[in-house]
Amino acid sequence: MLLQVLILGLSSVFLSQAVDVDPKGYILYCPCMGRFGNQADHFLGALGFAKALDRTLVLPPWVEYHFPKPKSVQVPFDTYFKVEPLRAYHRVMTMESFMKKLAPTIWPPKDRAVLCYQARYGSAEKNSCNAKEGNPFGPFWDTFNIDFTGSIFYGPLGYDLMNLQEMKRWRDKFPASQYPVLAFTGAPAAFPVQSYSVHLHQYLKWSTKVDTKAEKFIKENFPEGAFIGIHLRLGSDFVKACEHMKDSPSMFAAAQCIGYRGEYGKTTKEMCYPSDETIVRQVKNAVKRIKAKGVFVATDSRDLIDKMSKAMKNVKFAKLSEANPHVDLALLGKADHFIGNCISTFTAFVKRERDNNNMSSEFWAFKKKSHDEL
Repeated sequence: MLLQVLILGLSSVFLSQAVDVDPKGYILYCPCMGRFGNQADHFLGALGFAKALDRTLVLPPWVEYHFPKPKSVQVPFDTYFKVEPLRAYHRVMTMESFMKKLAPTIWPPKDRAVLCYQARYGSAEKNSCNAKEGNPFGPFWDTFNIDFTGSIFYGPLGYDLMNLQEMKRWRDKFPASQYPVLAFTGAPAAFPVQSYSVHLHQYLKWSTKVDTKAEKFIKENFPEGAFIGIHLRLGSDFVKACEHMKDSPSMFAAAQCIGYRGEYGKTTKEMCYPSDETIVRQVKNAVKRIKAKGVFVATDSRDLIDKMSKAMKNVKFAKLSEANPHVDLALLGKADHFIGNCISTFTAFVKRERDNNNMSSEFWAFKKKSHDEL
């Protein structure tokens, strides 16, 4: 009798941990290009791609670089975002859950091929994706003890989700019955995020941990009245990047302000790397316009708080005491008004979130063409 009870108990535990296998297959990828802003752009495209192919998207961890550590650090997706809201759009599961509960049976080590557009540089293997060559590629897959047994080249297929024939070619070439898992060396998505994927940002909701920290900061620093959020991209890397504006007018996230065809204006070096005078003047105008009592500053370098404080003596300026880019983003999304950098994908993350919530935003040194000018 006791043995029967134990068997029944164990059975119920195994059943509660069981995960149904998606007969339509899975998509895995390494978010191996750039930092968070770039990875977020790619994520939206990959989410749309998984929907178009009707496969479950395995949510990869976010790749971070914690200097002086020599290798990237992989942070679980649900550390920063809730998983459940994404399911309102499409089937998803975390990579940690996939590797633990499904991979041993539906994607055993002997069957782990990797996909790339064409042979990738790297090791002595010339006809290979070399999926683990370099950082963060190697550390990413090593986090899950994944080694690949072969390479599959999918070129000339692309990621244009509006091309229904292209999506059909993907499904025909890689049926789930033969390829239950499609694992990509990089994100199966275009960069920057394309216009048809921007709306998917509405399904990204901050985790309770991030949201709670942001609300606590607001309560402690801006208890009364409206506050403005500003993003300053003033690091030395952007100094160099902005020198190429003339030759690359649509660089990085520029489409968020000038449009995907440049229909709303042209990019300038001042938009990319605004002067201190431009920043102070624009913040002062916004403070006056919305009668703000405070300004939250998110920056990768200088914060200009001393300069702005002298120009706006009755306004409180605040920033996080310790670097936390995700809480920065959450706070910028909650501000009563936002000013950001047209070129930055970090700003683009905030702009998408605010657009979904019908909240006002503007960019440094940019004035959108009027309807009469279009």
